[in-house]
Amino acid sequence: MTDPLTLAAWDHRHLWHPFTQMADWLAEDPLIIVEAEGSTLVDAEGRRYLDGVSSLWCNIHGHRHRALDAALTAQLGRVAHSTLLGLASPPSIELGHALVRVAPAGLARVFYSDAGATAVEVALRMALQYQQLSGATGRTRFASLVEGYHGDTLGAVGVGYSETFHRFVAKAVVPAVRLTPPHVFRWRHGMDAGGALAAALAEAERTLAEHGPELAALVVEPLVQGAAGMWVHPSAYLGALRDLARRHGALFIADEVATGFGRTGRMFACEHAGITPDLMCLGKGISGGYLPLAATLATEEVFEAFLAPYEEFRTFFHGHTYTGNALACAVGLASLGLFEEERTLERLAPKVARLRERLGADVAPLPHVGDVRQQGVMVGIELVQERASRAPYPPAARIGQQVVRAARARGVVLRPLGSTVVLMPPLAIAPAELEQLVDVTRDAIAEATGG
Repeated sequence: MTDPLTLAAWDHRHLWHPFTQMADWLAEDPLIIVEAEGSTLVDAEGRRYLDGVSSLWCNIHGHRHRALDAALTAQLGRVAHSTLLGLASPPSIELGHALVRVAPAGLARVFYSDAGATAVEVALRMALQYQQLSGATGRTRFASLVEGYHGDTLGAVGVGYSETFHRFVAKAVVPAVRLTPPHVFRWRHGMDAGGALAAALAEAERTLAEHGPELAALVVEPLVQGAAGMWVHPSAYLGALRDLARRHGALFIADEVATGFGRTGRMFACEHAGITPDLMCLGKGISGGYLPLAATLATEEVFEAFLAPYEEFRTFFHGHTYTGNALACAVGLASLGLFEEERTLERLAPKVARLRERLGADVAPLPHVGDVRQQGVMVGIELVQERASRAPYPPAARIGQQVVRAARARGVVLRPLGSTVVLMPPLAIAPAELEQLVDVTRDAIAEATGG
């Protein structure tokens, strides 16, 4: 392997990192990860770190899991990739069958892509074409939640606009119809959870009544709006939105890219509300965190609208070069098998409870912690400059980055969303590692905020 100093120099000279202010990056030595095992990352200098964000929310069973390594190696001995355009492959077929078995009842068809944003783009295209093929030619817009995030391709930006991320492309996209979620801390001031839910649903009723005839679909991150800062919604909100979409003739798209595969405590967040979306987007944890892979699941009703003689051109003319990549599908199938073999969700429940207990006892009382939000192992800790008024830190304070630096010095890798510190450990995190994660987070927040 190239020596660490040369790697750092080449990185600074050639790479452009995502979601990174490169002026800041170029002023610091990069943390270069060269190995990993379980929940531990190892850098080029041999230092060890707890992976507190699952390598951007995608690692499930830990790094270098024997079963996943074996599945990947075995498939590599057969074929690494062949196209699904005009051909088929065993890993993509077997994973598709397995996904339908664990997905909410009624989702029956699997369309592969390679990232969460592309899974969303597929769903948007399917919804638009479905409505057109069904004769609803006026349904050409989408509805979504305020501060929703669905990826950074232009279609996904339109339904998931974030001012911070997307203001420079705003004029190039068609904005979605927005619904304000029942998020008490920032949006429903002075309300309790029940009042916020009632207000959000009343607004959704009015908005969908006004725009219903023009909507192709309503797109929602179920239960947790991740990039907004881990905004958590009650399951009743999710169920009610599904009913509203159906009543107004719009398809319901559940973007489970971040929430899927156990993150909320169940395999999929939709299970908490007992609903089946018309389209469901999957990514991140679908391959256990090993390889780029995504999928859009559809009901048979949606699928059948595209069936016709070729000359009618009702085909879904969309796809990607690496759609259904054999290596990614093989490791994804092995990852699903581990959920059963290792009783992943059953063993996760006490960790979720312990995490909630520790956050409440040791993090929430810190003087600059304004709000602690948790659903399963998805956690957002919002920091405020002044607690009573909820006054936020100014961006120049870079308080989230300060917490990240303090945590890294203590051997834990975190990543903030502005002033919100995110915890998202692998589902397989050991109990002692979970304690370490909370201890370091508490101490890092206290150091960064002077509390």
